[in-house]
Amino acid sequence: IVVLLAVLLCAAAAVASSWEDDNHHHHGGHKSGRCVRRCEDRPWHQRPRCLEQCREEEREKRQERSRHEADDRSGEGSSEDEREREQEKEEKQKDRRPYVFDRRSFRRVVRSEQGSLRVLRPFDEVSRLLRGIRDYRVAVLEANPRSFVVPSHTDAHCICYVAEGEGVVTTIENGERRSYTIKQGHVFVAPAGAVTYLATPEGRKNLVITKILHTISVPGEFQ
Repeated sequence: IVVLLAVLLCAAAAVASSWEDDNHHHHGGHKSGRCVRRCEDRPWHQRPRCLEQCREEEREKRQERSRHEADDRSGEGSSEDEREREQEKEEKQKDRRPYVFDRRSFRRVVRSEQGSLRVLRPFDEVSRLLRGIRDYRVAVLEANPRSFVVPSHTDAHCICYVAEGEGVVTTIENGERRSYTIKQGHVFVAPAGAVTYLATPEGRKNLVITKILHTISVPGEFQ
């Protein structure tokens, strides 16, 4: 009995020492110390079982903390995915609100050293929300100072707004020729089929004319 008692005491001491060292390494020794002190208050034959229960409880706590940490990492990943989805949603919302057009929205159809003509693509190709104005197109004519825009005509009615600069525009319709001096803020009309040409005087500013074209043949198409 004495030998058995000594063996049990040694085993309990070894378990307690191992338990205390392990908890002190991972958790600062606070919880392990309380567990050991609690077990020391019990009868000697219950101490090994008490210490083993404490180890199982701590093992379960570590596993639970590991699960929480994994969930937190997964939550961070899901947050990144959520941010990406929000960005995609914002981009789609921008696509659904196509009411602002920058310079990149225009396609240059004519270009030379003296200027260019840029045309916005048909509105119904931009969004279904703009189908109601699919018969209309927008173009921007830009001419350098001391330039001459050769006579031309289109199969679309044109309302022209002088956004910048000045010049002289001439229209020929039904054999009748009319010339106008134009400058920033002026508006003039060029009916479909009318021959139009213009010239810019010497100066520093380019002549910039914004055109609203009302197509008369194929909706949204003009030549």
